[in-house]
Amino acid sequence: MSHRIGRLHVITDYALQRRWSHVEIARRAAAGGADVVQLREKMPVSTLQLMRTASEIRKVVSAGVQLIVNDRADVALAAAADGVHVGRHDLPAHCAREIVGSDRLVGGTANSLEEARRRRDQPFDYIGVGPVYGTTSKENPAPRLGLEALAQIARESRVPVIAIGGIGPDQVAEVMATGVHGIAVLSGIVCADDPEHAAERYRLAMEPCVSEWMVES
Repeated sequence: MSHRIGRLHVITDYALQRRWSHVEIARRAAAGGADVVQLREKMPVSTLQLMRTASEIRKVVSAGVQLIVNDRADVALAAAADGVHVGRHDLPAHCAREIVGSDRLVGGTANSLEEARRRRDQPFDYIGVGPVYGTTSKENPAPRLGLEALAQIARESRVPVIAIGGIGPDQVAEVMATGVHGIAVLSGIVCADDPEHAAERYRLAMEPCVSEWMVES
């Protein structure tokens, strides 16, 4: 089954900053032009609380904004989210697919060309690739990927590639020129003084690079 995949993914966070809740980040980022919001909770919270947060995000963003839940396929299903994103050490892709079904997105992660190649036969709808320029949002990040490797992954991938890792508005054009489908942003938006304005800057930087915002995978 084909799925529509957004291009500007904003990942929420309540560990790097404490000014904005997940719901407020989602609302502001969507108002600024993000068409995908990924709920990423790394603090210890109950399943019920995470489900409530996801449900609140669904209420405050428009129907045209996709909601993805990081790691928790069960929460994605219970909160009627648009999909789940599973990382390298999370639930296997086929298990996530069994839980959320064929109508929802399953995204994955690759930090190298070799890892992306290993993901080719797994039931992903898109793959997040990076860190392109490095990252400050993880304690033990993968090595910097760079644009050349990113371009190679985009050429070989059978699904849309979403680039992530240290991408600022000024780097959007060169990242999109590698052939990726879109970008994902965490600290560049959630740590900004005005997340809505920050999202607007990314959106404006991306608009000359794309013809359609949501396309079938």
